[in-house]
Formats: sequence, C-alpha cells, structure tokens
Amino acid sequence: MRLPYTPNPPTPSSPSEAEIVSRIEARRHPRPLQPLDLTLLHSPPVADGWNSFLGAIRTQTSIPADLREIAISRVAVVNRAWYEWMHHAPLAEAGGVSKEGMEFVKTHDGPLSADEAVPQGLNEKQWVVLCYTDEMTRNVQVKEGTFEKLRGLFSEREVVEITATIACYNCVSRFLVALDVGERNAVGPDGAH
Repeated sequence: MRLPYTPNPPTPSSPSEAEIVSRIEARRHPRPLQPLDLTLLHSPPVADGWNSFLGAIRTQTSIPADLREIAISRVAVVNRAWYEWMHHAPLAEAGGVSKEGMEFVKTHDGPLSADEAVPQGLNEKQWVVLCYTDEMTRNVQVKEGTFEKLRGLFSEREVVEITATIACYNCVSRFLVALDVGERNAVGPDGAH
C-alpha cells in the first residue's frame, strides 16, 4: 500500500466518526474491516459515502449474483485490479458462473463484442453483461448494438442497476490500483487467491 493503513481497530476522533466506523463494521459483519476500509478511513466522510453507495450496489439491487459478480470481475481484469478480482471471482462462481466462464473472463485480453457467439461456460445474459462491462470499462461509450442487446434482456431498473454496478466498480478498481490497496498490484489474477 502506498499509504499506511489507519489503525485497526480504528481510533475515531469524534462521536460522528465513531458512528461512521460502526456503520462500516455493520455492513462488513461478520467479517472484520478490510484493507479497503482501513484506507478509506483516512477520510471518514468519504468512507461513509463509499460504504453507503457500495452497500446499495452490493445488497439492494435486483441483479442476480452471477451477473453482478461477473461484471465486477471483468472490471477487475480489464483494470488489473487483482485485489478486486481476489474478492469477487469466488463470489461469481458461488453465484452461478461456471469455472469455464470465469476462466474466459480472466484470460480473454482483447475487447469483447456482443455480436460474437456466446462462449462456452456462459449463458446469454452473462455474455451480454460481460460485453457491456467491457465496453463501459475500456471505452466509456457503449455501442448502440451492445446496448440494444442489454435492453432486450433486462428491465429499465435492471439496466440502471447493471450500469451503476459497472460504474461503481470502475471507481473501486481505480482507487485500489492507484493506492495498491491489499498489496495485490504485482501478483496477477492467479496470485490474488
């Protein structure tokens, strides 16, 4: 990590900071605070907003776990955010993405195209979300054809939630990599487990 982590357990300097720490601990429970939390707590207001936003993305959307986690995992691969990959690739498999599908997510270097056939190990929804994620992460702008395929498979709410998840985890990955949170930048996807 390029900065020292804040102390664990945290040492809040005010009652409002103690409330922030309590909210983060409640979201993480039963797990302890993570290196990401201990980095963000250098700025308690930022940590609080981050916790609220990520809590909504992770636990309050209607997106099935396989789609949410395959999107997050693809963001991690494209941005080389191996700390993010370490946490979310297992969640993608637990959520229903096949090992073969996750191997594709991990090893396919080039841009993906929704016009290509669905690869072995993925279903149509996973593939379209993966392609949409790839375009948002690499290019920011998404081709009309890719968006139409997404729109054809998902409701307006789901499209917003998928888009917000991808955008959110692009933010997360850039923060993780810039500060080398968890000291995973140099390990690659296979060394991240």
